[in-house]
Amino acid sequence: MKLILKHLFCAVPVLLLTSCSNNSDSTIDEEKPSISVNYADGFPQACQTLERGKSYSFRAKVTDNVALASYSLNIHHNFDHHTHDDQGAQCKLGTIKEAVNPLLFIGNHTIENGATSYEINISVTIPDDIDPGDYHCAYSVTDQTGWQSRTSVDIKII
Repeated sequence: MKLILKHLFCAVPVLLLTSCSNNSDSTIDEEKPSISVNYADGFPQACQTLERGKSYSFRAKVTDNVALASYSLNIHHNFDHHTHDDQGAQCKLGTIKEAVNPLLFIGNHTIENGATSYEINISVTIPDDIDPGDYHCAYSVTDQTGWQSRTSVDIKII
């Protein structure tokens, strides 16, 4: 009995080590997806003015080396002059003020079939009764591995 236990004690670690495979065909996705509004149809561009009561097509291009999974659009007020770590151009801002009835738009969407490139195109109508002023338009994209990229631009709503 002791001999069997001794062999089992030695065999179990060997079995555990050899049961793990090192598949050289599988690669680990270590690359974040990319997102850009800096192309002819990208919208909005930094410092662009939008009007209340009008509809706009918010557009951005997203790409990934393996597969895209989802994206979001977030439009929120910047009445306190906060910034985002991924912002490009700095625009002239109005005075700091309290929000009374600010626009808050959040849209989350799935990208089907593991596409590696996609154009976000979301139609948004700016309500007539929201506070005019400084806003951020923030895009986010996530790939199937979970990597995420963001970009945001300053916009003004009048």
